[in-house]
Amino acid sequence: MIAILLQQTFIVSSFVIGMMMIIEYLNIQTQGSWSARLQRSPFGQIVLGSIMGIIPGCLGSYTMVSLYIHRVIMFPALVATMIATSGDEAFLMFSLIPKTAIKLHIILFLVALSAGLIVHFTVKNRYIGLNGHSTLPLHSHNHECHPRNLSSIVKNFRSISFTRALLVAGLLTALFLLISGIIDGDHHLNTLMGNQAAVHNEPTGNNSHAEADWIRYSLIALFSVLLFIVAIASDHFLQEHLWQHVLKKHFHKIFLWTLGVLIAIHILNYYVDLHSWITTNRWLILAVALLVGIIPESGPHFIFVILYSQGVLPFSILLANSIAQDGHGTLPLLAESRKGFIMVKAVSILFAMAAGVIGLISGW
Repeated sequence: MIAILLQQTFIVSSFVIGMMMIIEYLNIQTQGSWSARLQRSPFGQIVLGSIMGIIPGCLGSYTMVSLYIHRVIMFPALVATMIATSGDEAFLMFSLIPKTAIKLHIILFLVALSAGLIVHFTVKNRYIGLNGHSTLPLHSHNHECHPRNLSSIVKNFRSISFTRALLVAGLLTALFLLISGIIDGDHHLNTLMGNQAAVHNEPTGNNSHAEADWIRYSLIALFSVLLFIVAIASDHFLQEHLWQHVLKKHFHKIFLWTLGVLIAIHILNYYVDLHSWITTNRWLILAVALLVGIIPESGPHFIFVILYSQGVLPFSILLANSIAQDGHGTLPLLAESRKGFIMVKAVSILFAMAAGVIGLISGW
């Protein structure tokens, strides 16, 4: 079990740190032009967050958290992202109840847009929980910061620095582990996906390895891009931006917080049977769905998808839980800003409660 938790921690941390490194590279390469345009468009941020959120899995939410930490996007866009995302549950929903999953994600997108706009016009603090954080450093006056072109690869490896050698070795090792299947991204969905009878006359995908494959391919693509960046970039960029600003400053916090939370959730699930919480009282189930939505983990939320696929739960409770939860998406935010994590969860719970109450009263 420890090996599985370490593997999940590696996957989460790799996604987040990898996206932060790519964002750092793009910001330097474009001298901040793309991030400056995004910063000047709050509505564009909210739309982007809503789109990134409905992408199955957690890569979209990790990306938006990275942008928020660097003050490229503001709090309303982060809220929109977390409301729109349903994390790894999206893979299960598209396997068991694909038609409902499409409808649900359209609704999540619309709710996320609305929530982002409401927060934008009501909350004055645009960077909640980011006191002491700074924007992406440019160092535009220093040409050594700017990444080089393809012709610099031979020169970079002819007199390779320790930082470049360490990054290349780490990335190649990670790629080997992923390609060989030693790290397969399997979240143990095989007992859940493709083995439940669909009761809504919807075809099941029966692709129990879809999520694992998506995670593996995404990480392989991510590390390949990073390997190219490390090969082409200047020593100054690698040392000052990738190593000092991203890896040294953020990696240990994200890794340790993620591992700690996953261990705590594993212990909780060992002693508390979430299945036993489900009763015939739908209002109680709605309250449970909201409370479980606070957990920054995918596993506990699968029960609501499965119960809906069996015809036990109404759509409104599935929707409420999907709005409230965000899979692993807020784990890196928890590592960087506990206040930001609490505020995002609070807003998500409010909108989830409203959707659930309206749905139960309306009978859907």
